[in-house]
Amino acid sequence: MTAYIIRRLLLILPTLVGILALNFFIVQLAPGGPIEQLMAEMQGTAVSATARISGEGGEVAAPNSSGQGLTGKYRGAAGLEPEYIAQLEAQFGFDQPMWKRFLTMLGNYAVFDLGDSYFQDRGVVELVVDKLPVSITLGVWTTLLVYLIGIPLGIAKAVRDGSRFDLWTSGLIVIGYAIPSFLLAVLMIVVFAGGQYLQWFPLRGLTSAGFDTMPWWQQAMDYLWHICLPVFALVAGGFASLTMLTKNSFLDQIHLQYVMTARAKGLTEGRVLYGHVFRNAMLIVIAGFPGAFVGILFTSALLIETIFSLDGLGLLGFEAAINRDYPVMFGTLYVLTLIGLIMQLIGDIAYTVIDPRIDFESRG
Repeated sequence: MTAYIIRRLLLILPTLVGILALNFFIVQLAPGGPIEQLMAEMQGTAVSATARISGEGGEVAAPNSSGQGLTGKYRGAAGLEPEYIAQLEAQFGFDQPMWKRFLTMLGNYAVFDLGDSYFQDRGVVELVVDKLPVSITLGVWTTLLVYLIGIPLGIAKAVRDGSRFDLWTSGLIVIGYAIPSFLLAVLMIVVFAGGQYLQWFPLRGLTSAGFDTMPWWQQAMDYLWHICLPVFALVAGGFASLTMLTKNSFLDQIHLQYVMTARAKGLTEGRVLYGHVFRNAMLIVIAGFPGAFVGILFTSALLIETIFSLDGLGLLGFEAAINRDYPVMFGTLYVLTLIGLIMQLIGDIAYTVIDPRIDFESRG
């Protein structure tokens, strides 16, 4: 197993470089950039990333007939001296060829130097460390509840396949799967946190004012109170697919010969299910754990963070992409990709823990 882990760790490096290279060249070739964003801020035509979605502001103003400015290279450069444009290019590193900028970025990332944000006057590592706990909170609690609900419910549905319980729970699962998490989040805000109907939960944030002065038990209660609605919005759609996956995995195993043999030996139903069937049926479920965790952590939580005003890593990366803040954009991509690859390795190791018959060492 040690040799397999070493091989997988060595494969992380080229995979990480490939993902960074693909995204780097796509972003560099796309129109727009940090210089245009800075010009828009200077001219008062820039809007925030969330304002563009909500319709509170427009895109960066299109150049007028004289908008090509003195350089003819950037939108909104009218009235700016060519020397100032050259200074901006040197400041953002655009006076260097694209391949050289990419190699410089890789060299810095090798020592985990993610650079500084173009527009926030803070280091990318500092921003990531500051925002990561919010995303980790949503991801860990959501994944934990999804598996604690989905696996037992899937097993119960497999054992009672075709019963009234199976039919009713299937209806609830279809509803949960069909409703997008962001739509459910908006509905819960209106009903439970908007003040129009009920005001049982806070509207935004992870903690209340004066959180630091509360006793530890009150801090824990306040923390759980704030994450109830965001986590529920993510869990409602997440457990549906896991439940059906668990049910189908158990149905594939429950009628096999070894299960009939275990029952013929007089083993209890619980011993048969959890001592024999569970180990084989859970392989496909565990295989999807890293993808589910990373997806919940950095994809599904993106809109949830925006809706509930949770300043997490997903929202940070999204705003960086909209604002062309390249160091933050690629820094968050680097961190997320690294976490995803490591989680994939952890999923493979979990294979061997559940079923020792799987031997990755024998593979080439």
